[in-house]
Amino acid sequence: MTDQMGRTVELPASPRRIVSLVPSITELLSALQLDEQVTGITKFCIHPNNWFREKTRVGGTKAIKASVIHELQPDLIIANKEENVKEQIEELAQHYPVWVTDVNNLADALEMIEQIGAITSTQPEATRLISQINAAFSALQNKAQQLKTGYLIWRNPYMTIGNDTFIHDMLGRCGFKNIFDNTTRYPVIDTWQLAQCDLLLLSSEPYPFQQKHIDELQAELPNTRIILVDGEMFSWYGSRLLQAPAYFTNLLRQL
Repeated sequence: MTDQMGRTVELPASPRRIVSLVPSITELLSALQLDEQVTGITKFCIHPNNWFREKTRVGGTKAIKASVIHELQPDLIIANKEENVKEQIEELAQHYPVWVTDVNNLADALEMIEQIGAITSTQPEATRLISQINAAFSALQNKAQQLKTGYLIWRNPYMTIGNDTFIHDMLGRCGFKNIFDNTTRYPVIDTWQLAQCDLLLLSSEPYPFQQKHIDELQAELPNTRIILVDGEMFSWYGSRLLQAPAYFTNLLRQL
């Protein structure tokens, strides 16, 4: 099989010991009803809650504990180009089949779900999920009309999102105009660059922005509306996509 990085991966017909190194994909594996097959997850794989409490944790997304993975002896590891460290994944790939995902927009996400369904023998569930996600996004009413928007993911230094990120694609589907769409990945910015925003979104992850951060920024940006948003809805590209359009609709109604 060929993963989203173009790597050829030899896989068992039906994996029995799966390790997920990606929180969004861990939630997807649960939606695909792979409770018995998933043996290891990261400490950031907080959904579903019972998996977070019961499954073996193999470290963080960027600080994988190889010794724990060796104890689990997986026959499939699922990783992501952006969320995991290349050198750690290459080391694991010398011992186990590693499927690497690369998701930068909704189309990539749906392709990823289809591929995960194929390699885990859950094609019917994956196909159903894709159909439901497509229907949910088709019903999303784009009402923001290119509202000039900034989206912060980090503080000290402030970091935003460029035009080749999954979050950028989600902003566009809401009708928001990313003011940093001339950049790529996650550039560091200064607050003066945010002055052109009509709307500034502060994400709940990876940095946990709070009301005090709104107050801090509002003093420098008196003409910008600043609100907190659920980062999982904008950045989780697995089964969470089922919930995202309804969340976006409610957000647009607030505006």
